[in-house]
Amino acid sequence: MPGPEAGPRLRTVPRWMRKHTPLLSRLLEQFGAVRVLDCATRLAAQAFLGAVPAVFVIAALAPDWLQDHLVSSIRTTLGLHDAALDQVRSVYAADDLTAAASTGGVGVVVTLLSATACSRALQKTCERSWHLPKSKARVAAWRWLAWLAVWLVALLFQGLVQTAFGTGRATGFTLAAVSGTLLWWWTQHLLLGARIPWLPLLPGAAMAGVGEQLLTIASRVYMPHAVDRSMQQFGSLGSVFVLLSWLIMFFVVVTLAIAVGYVVAHEPLPARWLRTPADPSTL
Repeated sequence: MPGPEAGPRLRTVPRWMRKHTPLLSRLLEQFGAVRVLDCATRLAAQAFLGAVPAVFVIAALAPDWLQDHLVSSIRTTLGLHDAALDQVRSVYAADDLTAAASTGGVGVVVTLLSATACSRALQKTCERSWHLPKSKARVAAWRWLAWLAVWLVALLFQGLVQTAFGTGRATGFTLAAVSGTLLWWWTQHLLLGARIPWLPLLPGAAMAGVGEQLLTIASRVYMPHAVDRSMQQFGSLGSVFVLLSWLIMFFVVVTLAIAVGYVVAHEPLPARWLRTPADPSTL
């Protein structure tokens, strides 16, 4: 499975396309092998059911200043106004989350363990994108918790990063894109079990870091109106639909970035610069 031809072929890509537009054909084959929308939908569902409630349960136990950072991060990332933000927060003020928070450490541990479903789904997406076999559970389990813990911390302070600690949106975009790139770079290396060297993972990480910031800019324009409109039509349940739709779009961006990153890393010139292994599955 040498170089850019690595990975399973998609039968619907015609031979003439492989001959005349090889890069495009490889991208289409990669999208077919990864099943981008399927992965993104699964990731969004797992994040919505596990990781997002974990944020609010932990915030319920956190000091006031940390809760303020969480609200700031959600407001900055999604562009929600106060009323719409209160509606989103109220979704996770249900009795089961309140009960989980009231149990203290036990509730947090149970919530975190359920939230690792998002980590596991993301690991599958990374392995599918790099055409690697599934890691053994005893090897990967600690990585799921490590990823979740780091990303929960990153989310809590995202509001400060987005504004570059108060210096402005333009600087904040650069800082957030760089920090996002570093986080997705580390994420791939961690969840793939270090089976892929660091450098070949950089293109996908950079595209994910920049892509999620472009989505954030679009969200500040679109999300407030979408939440207000959905709340008028469906009540508080409307915010659930909008949030889930946003999560799907977010993970479409991430999945596409990781999938395209594999193809870019196996192109002849980048492969030499990045020292991409000819056959990652043999590592």
